[in-house]
Amino acid sequence: MIKSNRKAGTLFPFSLRFLHGDTPGDGSSRWILNLLAIGLVLAYSLPYIYLISTSLKPGAEVLQIPPSFLPSSISLGSYASLLENQAIPTAFANSIIVAVSATLLSLLLAVPAAYGASFFRTRMSIYFMMFALITRMVPSVSLGVPLFTVLKSMSLLDTRLGLVLAHTTIALPLAIWLMSAFFESIPRDLEEAARIDGCTRFQAFTKIVMPLAATGMAISALFCFIASWNEFLFALLLTSDSAKTAPIVIAEYKTAYGLDWGPMTALATVYSLPVIVITLMLQKQIIGGLTFGAVKG
Repeated sequence: MIKSNRKAGTLFPFSLRFLHGDTPGDGSSRWILNLLAIGLVLAYSLPYIYLISTSLKPGAEVLQIPPSFLPSSISLGSYASLLENQAIPTAFANSIIVAVSATLLSLLLAVPAAYGASFFRTRMSIYFMMFALITRMVPSVSLGVPLFTVLKSMSLLDTRLGLVLAHTTIALPLAIWLMSAFFESIPRDLEEAARIDGCTRFQAFTKIVMPLAATGMAISALFCFIASWNEFLFALLLTSDSAKTAPIVIAEYKTAYGLDWGPMTALATVYSLPVIVITLMLQKQIIGGLTFGAVKG
């Protein structure tokens, strides 16, 4: 029995044993790893912490040279000034509607496309996946002028629908590749068993495959939403007033006289909150997606 346990232990990755602090003769390894992780998180979050700190500084302290990292006193004046900008509510509404619509449209197209490419592996499906990857690799700036011309011919400039279609071109290839990876991890035997039991292919897809890929759909939706929520270039080129999104309003705080740091950082902080909230709500699915397919057998 002891021999069997030792044999199994040799198959267990050393990195995982190190994470659990099981390294022989080194009881402090877990503490060292935790300290490194905390330091990495702090270093990564430092710009965002400074963003919040700047938004809470009094007006005169924002332009102080040299700048201070923490405010000497908490001031909500920058946040109060946002209420005076009438363009902000409309811009936020545009951002929400466009991001949600682009996410839903991307999933509506990506889920059946990824399912067909994964479950029916043919030469055409391989070409299709390569085409989706190449489309994802094309810089967005090179698509700006063609999209502008196409949307102008369709009278969709400065409209939410036009911006949704533009953002879908960014999110769709990513969603196809993410969903394809999840579909490939689902055993084909489950769908075949459902077909034998009398289900049609569509019923097997909706009742068997899609519930198993729910985690992948949640993660794909999150990445599609973030891609649309943070998009700036298409919103700048394809909108002017009616469909202007919040990133454009944030950029408008840069004028010929300089940057209005207080309201800009306050608006940027408020604009980041929805993504943080959604990520926290879907953290269980995200963690499950990271380990999906890691253990088989």
